[in-house]
Amino acid sequence: MLAKRIIPCLDVRNGKVVKGVNFEGIKDVGDPVECAKEYNMQGADEIVFYDITASFEGRGVFLDVVRDTARQVFVPLTVGGGIKTVDDIRETLRAGADKVSVNSQAVKNPQLIKDGADIFGSQCICVGIDAKKIAEDKWTVFINGGRVDMELDLIDWVKRVEQLGAGEICLNSIDADGTKEGFDISMLKAVCDSVNIPVIASGGAGRIDDFSEVFEKTGATAALAASLFHFKELTVGEVKEHCRQKGIIIR
Repeated sequence: MLAKRIIPCLDVRNGKVVKGVNFEGIKDVGDPVECAKEYNMQGADEIVFYDITASFEGRGVFLDVVRDTARQVFVPLTVGGGIKTVDDIRETLRAGADKVSVNSQAVKNPQLIKDGADIFGSQCICVGIDAKKIAEDKWTVFINGGRVDMELDLIDWVKRVEQLGAGEICLNSIDADGTKEGFDISMLKAVCDSVNIPVIASGGAGRIDDFSEVFEKTGATAALAASLFHFKELTVGEVKEHCRQKGIIIR
């Protein structure tokens, strides 16, 4: 059994870490490199950087922030936002990322997943998915930071993502994002039961029990959070200790 991972997520806009609710009401949180250094000290298993407006604004990835962070932080770094081509993947990895996360562009151009996995290895390709419930046990995939409904069935998409060679899925619930009301257990369970690759749970963590619950009730291999860590309501170490006390094998 894979040891579970705890992953802080840094949403970056205009060089600052920001956080909102349901992708709206964005607030500045701090400097991305300083935030990453703090999470490194707290024992984060990985750190995820998302340039949250890159796809919407049609920009490339923010490589200066990636380089500065990689020089000072010694946990795996996943970077997403604005990655459109194999060259973008190459440059992001060269800047110091261990993995790239492709989301909007993966939906628009699924071949990017296959090409990236073939060239750099599946372990370097994480597909980020933003999804929203539309009916009982049915969800649809959105792109461009939750702005555009692709009318693409979530379960069909995760199966295809796995077939194309992605090494991991980061599944974010738009309904739960930033609400602090807990992870979207039903959606996560449906996805974890449909694929064999690791799934990161994202969106909705509000209490320490939400982390143990997502590991106990779904096959998620990692849990990602932003607000709880950014606003110092919990530390990574506290979450890990809580999970260990619940008998969960944690990295």
